[in-house]
Amino acid sequence: MTTASDQALIDRFLDALWLEKGLSDNTLKAYRGDLEKFGDWAQRQAKSIIAIRREEILQYLSYRMGKGLKARSTARCLSCLRALYRYLLREKMLSDDPTLRVENPKLGRPLPETLTEQDVERLLAAPDTNTSMGVRDRTMLEVLYACGLRVSELTNLQLSEINLRQGVIRIVGKGSKERLVPMGEESIVWVSRYLAEARLELLKKNLAQNCVFPSNRGVAMTRQAFWYRIKAHAQTAGIQKKLSPHTLRHAFATHLLNHGADLRVVQLLLGHSDLSTTQIYTHVAQHRMKELHERHHPRG
Repeated sequence: MTTASDQALIDRFLDALWLEKGLSDNTLKAYRGDLEKFGDWAQRQAKSIIAIRREEILQYLSYRMGKGLKARSTARCLSCLRALYRYLLREKMLSDDPTLRVENPKLGRPLPETLTEQDVERLLAAPDTNTSMGVRDRTMLEVLYACGLRVSELTNLQLSEINLRQGVIRIVGKGSKERLVPMGEESIVWVSRYLAEARLELLKKNLAQNCVFPSNRGVAMTRQAFWYRIKAHAQTAGIQKKLSPHTLRHAFATHLLNHGADLRVVQLLLGHSDLSTTQIYTHVAQHRMKELHERHHPRG
């Protein structure tokens, strides 16, 4: 267990980080997990977080890799530790930064798992739209795929953020950044049907709820609950691929690029602050084109 003094230091750092950068709850939760695991390890070395030196940072990173944790996860942990020790330097609680001259683990370029257009069609058709829950799930899948939303952006969506007349959704994404995303005709049709036929039944007596997609208990749905629904519908659709919370978001970006969309437009629609984050999808599209060429060209 992390010592009380180290836990207080972590809490103070995360409060400062939230005030400075406005990070999302999910990001702060990930940072807290990384720091508390580091604090646990430091205690087993009979060290406090403030007493850690560069050699111990290297030992900890080696320890993580030895447990089989992925390089990307370790790189995120190191980034979190760098932020922590910069904060401690700024607060004059340290005179030296132990993360200086510590190199990031080498990362490959893993291509995100995505769905074909046929996979997406089968997934969208999986919910039973003769029930209120089925209409809700179909609508959520349609919006997720049509708009390229993060799952948390979808489950947090409020009625005031949908404009059916203009066909757009106002999304408050990471870092409280806002973006307007077009919905597309099919998505608008399903949202209109859902609001007219199913939402009030799902709300039960909680009519004051402003969330667009309540659970069957009439309260805002969690992203974990929705992801459970997606996996159930994927099984119904016969999709064997491993799904992640970003699978439909990956499909949205990849299919846009496959059909000739401009990379910067995709960047704006996804809400990426850096174009380099979006560029991974050009590799997905190229990978897909190579597969199609090899499969269908007579000399592939």
